[in-house]
Amino acid sequence: MFKKIVVGLSLAITLVTASFAGNQVEAASYHTKAIKVAKSELGTKYKMGGISSSGFDCSGLVKYSYQKAGKSLPRTAADIYKKGKKVKSLQKGDLMFFAPNKAKTPTHVAIYIGNNEFIHSSSSKGVSYAKTNNSYWKPKYIGAKRIKYIGAKRI
Repeated sequence: MFKKIVVGLSLAITLVTASFAGNQVEAASYHTKAIKVAKSELGTKYKMGGISSSGFDCSGLVKYSYQKAGKSLPRTAADIYKKGKKVKSLQKGDLMFFAPNKAKTPTHVAIYIGNNEFIHSSSSKGVSYAKTNNSYWKPKYIGAKRIKYIGAKRI
């Protein structure tokens, strides 16, 4: 009887662990896909209100990239900021938010791609890379959010 209980518990732990690991892999591939989509748009011109390959604004690029990865996001940087979980330590795929004079409501959003870089659509360069310590963007940074899967539910 004791052996059956131990075997049953071991099987349950294995299933839970496998499920958790599967969710982590799914989330990792989800962020990787959004980054890949955004990178495929490098050089696309900036267009206020743009949400397609003919032109993007910052939130349009983020919305487009995440939609292609399977996640629907709101349209504006301020509304996207209401989603996900705040993070202090950036991981690939996290969304970075910026505001003038460190206001609480963001006016710009970008996707962190690792190595202290993010991809975004700026009015001066269109879809391009920037460094997190960039003298223009760093003082405007107000925080980051992580959009992820939890089980079958998207958050």
